[in-house]
Amino acid sequence: MRGYLNKLEIRAYAIFALILLPTVILCYKEHLSIGTLTSFSLISILILMLLGSFIEIPIANIRTRKNEQLFKFAPLIEDIYAVPLTKELNNGSNRIFDTTVTLNLGGFVVPVIAIAYLLITHPTITALEIMLIVIVAITMLSEFVNGVGVVIPEYTGIIPIPFALITTPAEIAVITFVAGIGGILLGVILSTITFDKEKYGSAYINIGGAGSFKAIYATAILASLISYFV
Repeated sequence: MRGYLNKLEIRAYAIFALILLPTVILCYKEHLSIGTLTSFSLISILILMLLGSFIEIPIANIRTRKNEQLFKFAPLIEDIYAVPLTKELNNGSNRIFDTTVTLNLGGFVVPVIAIAYLLITHPTITALEIMLIVIVAITMLSEFVNGVGVVIPEYTGIIPIPFALITTPAEIAVITFVAGIGGILLGVILSTITFDKEKYGSAYINIGGAGSFKAIYATAILASLISYFV
């Protein structure tokens, strides 16, 4: 997080917390598991992802364009995307952002560790194949929003589900988690690398954070609940 919570963002976290409560109960009863991730491991990951979403880890600095329209529409962008844009406009010079690229602890680091563990202990080629489809979808659906970073639709976590049902329905939970979250993150990274820095810019670009965390967390919750039925 970039230190800013508006009403819409608070509502989103309230919904996540509300969904997490019955998920905790299901995990306590050991009804949920994804591959080799036990119920305890799974609920720990979901809680760590939610709490870790407030922590950003800087990894790089680049220079990006400061669009003149940002000064006019900064309050509106703040309300929609919950980023402190008015304050961040002081970053850099009049035309250039000194952009910091960060990894979100809850939206990147924690799920990447979980995915790596699953791929090592429960290898599945199908998940990697479907992940490629998700990556392509994310690069097509994502957009770079000036002052915010790479933004993706929040429903993208459902993309792996029909493919998993066609190929290996018994592995649908693992595939949704690995292909869904992994594809989102790799798609966001690819979009971050390739966006036009002479046309777009932001003071911060959060990989797994602003613009993509909701989609990632919704995918993790979805995969967890799906595991109840397999």
